[in-house]
Amino acid sequence: MAIDTTIYVRSSRTTSAFFDWLQMLTGAGLILFMWSHMVLVASVNLGADAMNTLAYFFEATYMAQVGGPIIGFTFLLHFLLAARKVPFRAEQQSTIWKHSRMLHHADTWLWLVQVVTAMIILIMGSIHMWTVLTDLPITAAKSAARIQGGFWLVFYLILLPMVELHVGIGFYRIGVKWGFIKRRNRKGGKKIEKILTGIFILIGLITIVRFMTLSIH
Repeated sequence: MAIDTTIYVRSSRTTSAFFDWLQMLTGAGLILFMWSHMVLVASVNLGADAMNTLAYFFEATYMAQVGGPIIGFTFLLHFLLAARKVPFRAEQQSTIWKHSRMLHHADTWLWLVQVVTAMIILIMGSIHMWTVLTDLPITAAKSAARIQGGFWLVFYLILLPMVELHVGIGFYRIGVKWGFIKRRNRKGGKKIEKILTGIFILIGLITIVRFMTLSIH
């Protein structure tokens, strides 16, 4: 009895398309979270009381206690979905590297940057979330003390550009996949991505400097 493989192929394509959409949706959610998170942490630049008030609000409403694990789960799910297309084998990595150099295709290089930054963020982001969520309540003084400790300063100086590069490129690639950014306006889309990435890295650096100078006594 012959087996109709068309059903299996169609089912596989449907599943793959569903996972692609889920990957983009979780990515979009994480982009919004990271940008919002940056703005909220940067409230310390308006004073320690401003950050403490916002942190108290999120904890008093249990948004931090509930939202933290949800973000962590979304973060892990997004990584697993994206990992379907990541070349983990050495020969696959070598092939993609050779093709990228040969084609000189900018979007391929952006994808490679996303893959590398994703690996770094998976480790460092998990450490950051665990450290913060197991030491509630969040306060400006605690954050400042952590950064003034030395190790965490280097940690965040590495994590900051990795996150913003990953998020900025993700924003651009989602725009391309969803059709908001078309071939005719890709240069403009890339320019916006670079500007947003630069702005958030600058905000992050200013915030780190503020934590370094904040009195913790």
